[in-house]
Amino acid sequence: MSQQSQAVAFSALHQKYNPVVLYNIWDAGSALAVAQAGAKAIATGSWSCAAAQGYQDGEAMPFSSLLHTAQRIASVISLPLTVDFETGYGAARRDNLSALLQAGVVGINVEDQQLGLSALNGVREQCEILNSLRQEAESQGIALFINARTDVFLQQPDATQHPALMAEAKKRLTAYQNAGASGFFVPGLSDVGLIAELCDDSALPVNIMASSLTPPLAELTAAGISRLSYGPYPYVGLMETLKQQACALY
Repeated sequence: MSQQSQAVAFSALHQKYNPVVLYNIWDAGSALAVAQAGAKAIATGSWSCAAAQGYQDGEAMPFSSLLHTAQRIASVISLPLTVDFETGYGAARRDNLSALLQAGVVGINVEDQQLGLSALNGVREQCEILNSLRQEAESQGIALFINARTDVFLQQPDATQHPALMAEAKKRLTAYQNAGASGFFVPGLSDVGLIAELCDDSALPVNIMASSLTPPLAELTAAGISRLSYGPYPYVGLMETLKQQACALY
């Protein structure tokens, strides 16, 4: 399957009330394991990719390491690959995207947080970033799935405050869609009523990140999500098991 065909197929997996489930991985070995388990697509997680190389999350890992990881994953799987691009790894984000596309990537996550700060990019600034990335993908003839992430909810850990943030989230949803986004990712949002409200108002597929606070998949599916991802939790769980086994040994 060509890269463009993979991109189209990946986009088609995002169906309201029938979400694609992405069990996030961090290297070629974990990608193979998840692919062999029956996954329809492979997704990296930034936290996991960084931790697996001994780095902190938040683009502390050099982009060259992320690119090498993407290249190795793409070389061993035949499924669509989407990569957590964080904020783009610096001012050269368009060149960085070009390198990922050449590696075979057909999807990215792009977040609107300001790295290291409890603040978000302005809507206009983030839209300029999204538009630039869309232009780069189009120049290479790839229908890249740009999953536009907003940290509106993630930066507010008090869930009782989330209803008051819905207006801002919806404003960003509309703006990001107009700027070329393919999907809308809202990590940190766990209230099923708010999730359903967002899905009802969204023309874009909505992505929720599973956590101990989110409802079961069946409830999220009924709420209208199109994508469920697991972020760092597969890596965290596996490393905890590894530590327990090592503790028992030593």
